[in-house]
Amino acid sequence: MQFCATLRKPGNLKPLRSTSTALTNKRSYNSEDREYLHKSIVPTMHYQKSLPRLPVPKLEDTIKRYLAAQRPLLDDDQFSTTEKLARDFENGVGKQMHEELVAQDKRNKHTSYISAPWFDMYLSARDSVVLNFNPFMSFNPDPKTEYNNQLVRATNMVASAVRFMKTLRAGLLEPEVFHLNPAKSDTDSFKKLIRWVPSSLSWYGAFMVNAYPLDMSQYFRLFNATRIPKQGKDELFTDPKGRHLLVMRGGNMYVFDVIDRDGNLVKPAEIQAHLKHILSDPTPAAAHPLGLLTSENRDTWARLREKLLATGNGEVLGLVDSALFCLCLDDESMNDHIHISHNMLHGDGTNRWYDKSFSIIMAKCGNAAINFEHSWGDGVAVLRFQNEVFKDSTENPLVNPGSQPAAVDSASAVRRLQFNLDAELENGVIKAKENFHAAVSKLTIDAMQFMKGGKEQLKKKKLSPDAIAQLAFQMGFLRQYGQTVATYESCSTAAFRHGRTETIRPLTKEAAMAQGFDRHLFAMKYLANSKGQALHSLYQDPAYAAINHNILSTSTLTSPAVNLGGFAPVVPDGFGVGYGVHDEWIGCNVSSYPERNVHEFLQCVHKSLEDIFSVLEGKPLS
Repeated sequence: MQFCATLRKPGNLKPLRSTSTALTNKRSYNSEDREYLHKSIVPTMHYQKSLPRLPVPKLEDTIKRYLAAQRPLLDDDQFSTTEKLARDFENGVGKQMHEELVAQDKRNKHTSYISAPWFDMYLSARDSVVLNFNPFMSFNPDPKTEYNNQLVRATNMVASAVRFMKTLRAGLLEPEVFHLNPAKSDTDSFKKLIRWVPSSLSWYGAFMVNAYPLDMSQYFRLFNATRIPKQGKDELFTDPKGRHLLVMRGGNMYVFDVIDRDGNLVKPAEIQAHLKHILSDPTPAAAHPLGLLTSENRDTWARLREKLLATGNGEVLGLVDSALFCLCLDDESMNDHIHISHNMLHGDGTNRWYDKSFSIIMAKCGNAAINFEHSWGDGVAVLRFQNEVFKDSTENPLVNPGSQPAAVDSASAVRRLQFNLDAELENGVIKAKENFHAAVSKLTIDAMQFMKGGKEQLKKKKLSPDAIAQLAFQMGFLRQYGQTVATYESCSTAAFRHGRTETIRPLTKEAAMAQGFDRHLFAMKYLANSKGQALHSLYQDPAYAAINHNILSTSTLTSPAVNLGGFAPVVPDGFGVGYGVHDEWIGCNVSSYPERNVHEFLQCVHKSLEDIFSVLEGKPLS
């Protein structure tokens, strides 16, 4: 499943500036106060109560947009059939379903109409979370080369992550706000004013100066959170009392406290000592690495977890589930972008706990990434965390290459978790390993950099950089396969209370204002299913299935913290297209299974970009 970190300005498709993610802004740092990243003048959740509600689109608008998106994908006869079904739905049962959805939404003003169905969709999925749901976003290297040492960087990132968590929970993390006129809204004077506006009205005060606060309701699930496998439908578990970190190395699992009994960050030199102890632990790699079970079919994993509990592993599983997050210390170094992508997206399955809300993966060479479980939240929250951790760990590192680990008894402070495994559980791990390798061996990843132009040149021509990238994907696929296909671009609806994502169909631009058609149709289908009602023929239409069989699944993000991001295709015959349009170049990180040729696709996309920029420069096409 694609991640979404794309935030868009109401009314157009331009990326915006956010105070929280503009990493170029320096913050004052008090070396005596290592507990917090910063202390925001405006409380973290100040805008949450007054965020606008996610609107339910008008039914007639949804049908119009649905048909407009279907038109390029169907021949005349197919479109005629689809149009008749859509009109029948609009004037019949769809009208009733829409009214029921609106009534239900009015009864639940604390949330959005898509929130519960979206959680349910993720948690009810029985496929492995690996490749199907969990994406990755890799960190850029620390600008100071010597700080990319695995131990030094892991220590600094752990400390920064804990500081982020403490800042968030204390209400001192800057609210996530998009500023259209930062000279007015991203100032101390405005913040000192808006903090006194009641939370029930504060959003309107920001709106008056062209600033758009974003929903932050997902943030509490960043820490101490895990997806728990259950038969039929998983559960999300959160225990904010946990003070320990989960560390994995060689398939072995360790825990130690990173927060002391008073709620303070453990001294960074002690964290460094504990991580050094783990990195030098002579214990052999786990013979039956339990993390592989988190890569299994969810019902299979649920059954094996029950067996784990029945064989006396409840206490250690509780430590895994309640850990602040997971740090994966890998023993191999990364050679290139492709190697990084494979390792951070899936790895070999032995040194991961894919169910944790997020894991920081740290290779031996210091290359780092975040792999996150997708049901609890979207890329916006994870990207904010990643930006803050990168900024803090590179600008305000709490240990340096010359730092000596504290002289503490790490052997007592660090606990290696021991599990009781019977023959059935050992066989379960063996089978999970076979299934894992069968799945990931089919995945191919390739990358492309177009160096002949980027965002700056396109803006001078008054063109949307994102639109040009999407055009290149369409041209590339058409050049390779001779047809156009269903295409998905994810977009955040975090400008609304409990918003999740909406689909930007390449020919629409209403998604960021929650005026797409995909989530509306999905919510009505979910409502009918929950009531045991028969689905209208619109949902049985092959064209509906086809437009939701997203062969081109795309997602974009650019950030000073992020090197590249990626995810697997969402369908067997698809491409997973992670991309970024930078000032002077355009990059793509694309995955595919054997039914598609990713290398040829990227060649076709590159040629399409060459053609587009040649036209813009008035040059003849070659």
